[in-house]
Amino acid sequence: MFKHSIFLRIYAGVIILVALVAVFCYLLVQIINYQRAQEYRESLTDGISYVISQGVERQLTLQQKKDWISDAADLLELPISLVDRSKVELSRSETKRIENEQAVVRYDAQSMVATLFLALPHDQKHYLYIKVNKIGERQMKALPIFILDYLIYYPGQEKEYLEKIHSHFSYPIEISSILDLGLDSEQIGRLRQDQSILLYRDSATIRGTTISIVSPMPNNPAEVLVIGPVPMFNWMPFQLAAGITLLSLFLLSLGVYGLILPLQRKTKQTIKALNQMKSGDLSTRLNVEGTDEMASLASSYNDMASHIQRLIEAQRELMRAVSHELRTPVARIRFGMEMLAEDDDYDSRLSQVDMIDKDIEALNTLIDEIMTYAKLEQGTPSLDIQSIPIADVLAQVAKETEALKTQKIIELQAPDLSIVADAERRYLHRVVQNLVGNAVRYCNERVRISGGIRPDGQAYVCVEDDGQGIPEQDRERVFEAFARLDDSRTRASGGYGLGLSIVSRIAFWFRGKVEVDRSPELGGARFIMTWPAKQKLQSKN
Repeated sequence: MFKHSIFLRIYAGVIILVALVAVFCYLLVQIINYQRAQEYRESLTDGISYVISQGVERQLTLQQKKDWISDAADLLELPISLVDRSKVELSRSETKRIENEQAVVRYDAQSMVATLFLALPHDQKHYLYIKVNKIGERQMKALPIFILDYLIYYPGQEKEYLEKIHSHFSYPIEISSILDLGLDSEQIGRLRQDQSILLYRDSATIRGTTISIVSPMPNNPAEVLVIGPVPMFNWMPFQLAAGITLLSLFLLSLGVYGLILPLQRKTKQTIKALNQMKSGDLSTRLNVEGTDEMASLASSYNDMASHIQRLIEAQRELMRAVSHELRTPVARIRFGMEMLAEDDDYDSRLSQVDMIDKDIEALNTLIDEIMTYAKLEQGTPSLDIQSIPIADVLAQVAKETEALKTQKIIELQAPDLSIVADAERRYLHRVVQNLVGNAVRYCNERVRISGGIRPDGQAYVCVEDDGQGIPEQDRERVFEAFARLDDSRTRASGGYGLGLSIVSRIAFWFRGKVEVDRSPELGGARFIMTWPAKQKLQSKN
């Protein structure tokens, strides 16, 4: 059922698209956040790494540098050392950062350890190596010490030189009045004791939670060094969430459009075909692709267009044929009426009245045939499907034919009365009656009627004669309305060319078919109508 429903395919496709887009967006967020986290780590270390490298660079001798590095390592409680440049392989982006006086940060997600490499301005042989295996309050409170150590060389010019190195920091760093920070008495007391404090701010804005480090300025109790606020890393900031959401909607829109596009294309084709039909062009047909609802719609449209086209053609043919067929009996009736008016002989007048009566009967027969054909051709007739003994119908037609005194031999090879098939009795009787009447008209002296049910479950009725038969090239034409094949099948022999057309339409509505070939035993024509012995529809429509 799934493959036969375009709507189920669309729903399933949308679900699959949502799952794929969700997985894609998750991976995209992870990749973007990995890059953002790396940039965040680099932004945090760039400024303080520059200050530390400047502190090492101020030492005059290599031993002094090592001593300063040892003191810094003890202060930060982190491993710090000098490494040979030749032992460190840098990527192109890392080399560019070194050239810009920025730190190279390498983070190992499994061990959660970051390693920093800092360039020393006048030392082309070594990098300053820092291994960051923990970040706590001790490390954060030690950061202002390195900045103050840098500023101590510029007494009275601290703010100017702080502004100079500010470009290396991605977060604010300034000297402020202690009164401008809104600190409580406990925090102010700790600053008076030369202790650094941490300020946490939780904001509902995009910045979120931030941390500021406040450290007292030497020899100036009214001012403090403020580092920050530094925003905590946000794994899903508003910009990223909005971007991922818009990208997801865009991808889903493309996917849904791709699922809807075939439906839209087929719908446009159907609308175009209907517009052409409305304008009178019935020749357009739709391509039947697949087995879904649109394929069923296209197939139904093609069947409808073919049926309407056939009805219109049949109506035109019927009008032409009816006008032609009516002229002869009407002309004979008119001639008989004129003769009746001029003839005074009583016997002659009776003969003319008898001829007129026969012509009127012929008109009635023609009208009945036309009405039956039109009813079968123009729409689904009301069928009262019942289980009918085939032998009963064959015997009835044989008895009726013999009562006509046709001087023909009627052979009945009826099946057992227990052989039944689903059919409309009235129409099945009409089929056998028309076939037998046609056979009597064109046989030499013998007609054979038979029927039954084949091993494949198909019921059948068969009528054979010993006449001249029907040429193979004309066997399809005999089922066309008002068709006559040669001079032997003229009006003189009776009939109007509708009998076999009616048989063909009844076979169609019985979900069967009718065929004609040569009788293997009698040598004339053999007509066989087959239909399913068990019908799906067994009630009136």
